[in-house]
Amino acid sequence: MKKFAFIGAGSLAFTRCIVRDLLTFPAFRDCEIRLMDKNAERLEMVTKVCRRIREKMNCPDVKIVATQSRAEALDGADGVLCTVFSAGIDVWRYDIEIPKKFGVDINVGDTRSVSGIFRALRDIPLLLDICADIEKYCPHAVFLNYTNPMSMLCKAMQTYTKADVTGLCHSVQGTAEMLAGWLGYKKEDIDYLCAGVNHQAFYLRFEHEGKSLYPQLREKLRDPEYYNKEQVRNEMFLALGYYCTESSGHNSEYNQWFRKRPDLIEKYCTHGTGWNPGHYAYSLNLRLERDKGGWKKVFEDEMASDEFDAVRSHEYAAEIFNARIGDHTPFTFNGNVINEGCLPDLPADCCAEIPVTADRTGYHKQYVGKLPAHLAILLNTTARVENLAVEAAMEKSKEKVYRALCFDPLTSAVCSLAEIREMTNQLFEANREFLKDYK
Repeated sequence: MKKFAFIGAGSLAFTRCIVRDLLTFPAFRDCEIRLMDKNAERLEMVTKVCRRIREKMNCPDVKIVATQSRAEALDGADGVLCTVFSAGIDVWRYDIEIPKKFGVDINVGDTRSVSGIFRALRDIPLLLDICADIEKYCPHAVFLNYTNPMSMLCKAMQTYTKADVTGLCHSVQGTAEMLAGWLGYKKEDIDYLCAGVNHQAFYLRFEHEGKSLYPQLREKLRDPEYYNKEQVRNEMFLALGYYCTESSGHNSEYNQWFRKRPDLIEKYCTHGTGWNPGHYAYSLNLRLERDKGGWKKVFEDEMASDEFDAVRSHEYAAEIFNARIGDHTPFTFNGNVINEGCLPDLPADCCAEIPVTADRTGYHKQYVGKLPAHLAILLNTTARVENLAVEAAMEKSKEKVYRALCFDPLTSAVCSLAEIREMTNQLFEANREFLKDYK
């Protein structure tokens, strides 16, 4: 019987999805699933949902355990999945609202730029604590992280702990499926090579039967219906020649081209028809609505629904667990791992998102090779800023945080060095409960 620990299990969307996916594998139809969350109400509700999944999947031998103890959840676990959210909205909102006063307009704020960096400063200690517990209670466990900011958290965990950890995101396979649909293909008929950093990886090849689909995509984007679905990403593709992962709203934060002036925000980040065109504080506002009780309705609707989809999702986690500790069928995915020369244009010690194959022996990174020169410039900036932010977190250095923000593309496109200094000081003051030991 394999044992799985879900840390931060109150995140219904991920927990529900991965539990269902696990039970599609014969190797896990008698597993033990330990759900851990500090929020007792969320924990109770997600436990009910998982027991419903067990029933719908006809897996009576699966054991569902709920606990508020991380040690209890991890003790002897074979697999660990992390979807934590630290500090809470009352702190996170400062990452969005304080930069706005300085003209830095944030859409999501969970991955990079000023908001992502301060989120990393708060979350790195928590994730390192989780890794320390894994080393203590289940040192051989396969640890999969879904928590953002992905690159900075994985860089810290993979550099400073012995945990067997990689980070996962659905933007690679999700974007590939989206583009395939636009062009009239099934996702299974597309071959691609995608590499870069999390949320900013590029499809270096995107093909059908050995033929590039990029000319067809350029033609498709002449149609306003398709251009408007992802205005930022489509504009980047038309300029850079390669398509990027993650939504337009997210990507608009990661560079200097779309959010530095109100007219640009109006043009590129307001009227798109995709799920996240780029509105200010989009993710924060969603969280605030959920905190008013909306999340309870999601649980209630889940339990009341007669519908149930038993089809395995496109999330990587269950496939990786199966490859590593299940029936050992090898599985190739895009993982967040230390680069170590797989992308020679990027720092060897940065966290890159590249093809990785999982099997019974571990993870095997794919050497990708040199990037197009212009993509290397863009991604080097991202990777080096993130490396510096992780250094700042480990050294508790305010000065290194400030210097990382000085080179963040969006922040530096809007603010002077003096303004960045003042913004940094205000953010440290707002985060004093969590970052009081920074010098």
